[in-house]
Amino acid sequence: MTQDPPRATWSAALAKLGDDDSEELLAQEALAGWLADNGCDAGAVYLEAEPGQLVLEVEAGEVGLPDKLEGEVPSTFNYRPLPGGVLLFRGAPPDHLTEIGEAGFVIAFSARLASLKREIKRAQFEAGRRDVAQEALYDVGLAIASTLDVEQLTEAILTWALSLLDARRAALYLGDSGGFRLARSLGGDARATVVPYDASSPPADVLPGASFLLAAPIEVEGRAMGLLVVGDKESRSGVGPFTAADERTLSLFANQAAIALENARLHREALEKERLEREMELAAEIQRQILPKVIPSLPGYELAGWNRPARQVGGDYYDLLPRGEGRLLVTVGDVSGKGVPASLLVSTLHSASRLLLDRQDLGPELAEKLNRHVCESSLPSKFITLVVGEIDTARHRFVFVNAGHNPGVVVGADGGVRCLAATGVPLGLIPLARYQMGEADFAPGDLLCLYSDGITEQADGSSEEFGLERLIQTLESHRTEPLPQVIAAVEAAVGAFAAGAPQGDDQTVVLVRRMG
Repeated sequence: MTQDPPRATWSAALAKLGDDDSEELLAQEALAGWLADNGCDAGAVYLEAEPGQLVLEVEAGEVGLPDKLEGEVPSTFNYRPLPGGVLLFRGAPPDHLTEIGEAGFVIAFSARLASLKREIKRAQFEAGRRDVAQEALYDVGLAIASTLDVEQLTEAILTWALSLLDARRAALYLGDSGGFRLARSLGGDARATVVPYDASSPPADVLPGASFLLAAPIEVEGRAMGLLVVGDKESRSGVGPFTAADERTLSLFANQAAIALENARLHREALEKERLEREMELAAEIQRQILPKVIPSLPGYELAGWNRPARQVGGDYYDLLPRGEGRLLVTVGDVSGKGVPASLLVSTLHSASRLLLDRQDLGPELAEKLNRHVCESSLPSKFITLVVGEIDTARHRFVFVNAGHNPGVVVGADGGVRCLAATGVPLGLIPLARYQMGEADFAPGDLLCLYSDGITEQADGSSEEFGLERLIQTLESHRTEPLPQVIAAVEAAVGAFAAGAPQGDDQTVVLVRRMG
């Protein structure tokens, strides 16, 4: 028959059930009582945690058994089945004892309660820890999000990463040419660069000398911005591995760091854009100062000029410079390209031409000196087309040098049209280039138009150009109107032809008409 051990060995413990640690004490006292009553020197209770795996829950005496059993019972121990587990013991029980009976139920029940209570405490602890971590992450997110300076932000990210993960070392990498470049490290050295890789398996030497590593990618909308790595979690015995909870914390923190870094990047770009806009506005103002502020008067002639850059600043240039009584210089130039580089060369052309014209008369030598100056002061890929002409009101003649510029157009009062062809190559192409003079006489009512290729080469949506013929037709249709209206007509005709297509190049028009 089955004989249960005396109740006195464990019944007192039942009365304590529900107190702190009472379940574990009950299991230990019941097990110790059963072992003592049956002459056993040591024993242990294993309960099934998952199929095929038994976990040590209670022990008494020096058992020397592992925490888990996944195979056969060690040969040095006997065993008896328990509800949901097994009792291992050393030392033979009396021959008549074949079952554990009520004591086995108490041992198994109390051990299971102790196990569940530990799990509940562990779950409560993890929940509390997550709450604290979430609150800390929220506070950290607010702190780093308010930092827009990249240098300060990278230091703040690493400092908080060390604090949140109890890590000794940390490094932050930012994207750079297909890989990651070290932005900053704390607590020790770090590799200068890291190629893209799986963040769950960082290179072993990313933090040289670190025993344990944990990494998380920094991403914005699926785009890799960088990498955050921590090493060597602090523990009572020194350093240890990071937990699954640490991995979640670092991942959440990396998301906040990504937002803060993106905000800092956008802020930096906004500042840079604002700076460039201020500089462009200053450049545009300087260029506006170069162009004639007022149209000079010339007896017996009408003058008008108009310029519209394709961008905020441009490479077109015109000038109207009085040269004494009855004489006036007209200049129209076009620097290759657009924007700031072209505008800088315009300034060079303006200052050089003004200085040379103060010292000598218009002629081939002037053009040759300007050409050498442009060759020496600009890149080989840059050149200038230029027409410089002088109006002599005494002889009603226009003498000029055309360095590769568009041909000037003279629309006569009699309806005839003449084109003033180039007399040399553009400035800046050939250092020793030679130039010739050209000339044209003005009859009463004749209209001279000098323009840049931004007029004739303006394209429509199908890439067809406005062309010289359309310009001549516009001039013929409006040749008797006041010159501002003629310019407005040219502007309107070019705009109507483009039909919404973007302005492809800087546009300039200068008109000279001899009054009848």
